[in-house]
Amino acid sequence: MMRNGIIFDIKKFAVHDGPGIRTTVFLKGCPLNCIWCHNPESRSKECIKILKETKVGENTFTFESMIGQKVNTEEVLLEVMKDKIFYDESDGGVTFSGGEPLMQPSFLEDLLKTSKEKGLHTTIDTCGFAPRDLVERILPFTDLFLYDIKLIDNELHKEKMGVSNETILENLRFLVSQKANIIIRIPLIPDITDTEENILRIISFLIGCKYNGKIDLLPFHNTAEQKYKNLQIENQMKTIKKDVDSSEKVASRFTKAGFSVSVGG
Repeated sequence: MMRNGIIFDIKKFAVHDGPGIRTTVFLKGCPLNCIWCHNPESRSKECIKILKETKVGENTFTFESMIGQKVNTEEVLLEVMKDKIFYDESDGGVTFSGGEPLMQPSFLEDLLKTSKEKGLHTTIDTCGFAPRDLVERILPFTDLFLYDIKLIDNELHKEKMGVSNETILENLRFLVSQKANIIIRIPLIPDITDTEENILRIISFLIGCKYNGKIDLLPFHNTAEQKYKNLQIENQMKTIKKDVDSSEKVASRFTKAGFSVSVGG
């Protein structure tokens, strides 16, 4: 049965969301409330209207814009398959991101199954905060997990993201035990996730669960200011600046621990 869902963007020719040239489909809804989120429009599972402003000469015009689109599996895959020749030539495929794609589990599962039936390499970009049974459901149809690890300290995780990290860490242990193909992604948020203590604890955790895959470090960027204004949400990170030295220091920590590391995904 064809499933329905809600997306808020489809990005063509993506090169940082998995191997090769890809199309990334962004599903709405996220269980986390990260204060540094660069896709705040993804948080709600529903389609929402916002007011936007545009200037033409000296005149400013206000207009309504809809964030989110109701679609079905066939419509999404029809768009994705338009670029199959590029996936085949570059060993690319399709990536399902968000928000958190596991917030729409049945839709995601159908998207993954249909993608595999069409011969596509499938990737999920996930925060890992989902019931175990949902992770088990999509595992057979997922070629690669881009798995976010942000903070190891549970209380700090609750403070900065609004939820406990216990489910996230347990799901990662499970995926490693199942020999899933995983790339760990760590957003480097100044003085929050890039601290010496947090990085060393992440390294210790990954060694403890016998993870031996790649690490992608994602330097902080503050490019979502207009999104926050449009949504009338306070941007708590608007005064924070990117710390280039932080990326190099963190990368060296992981390299010394024996991990393969890249900066920027």
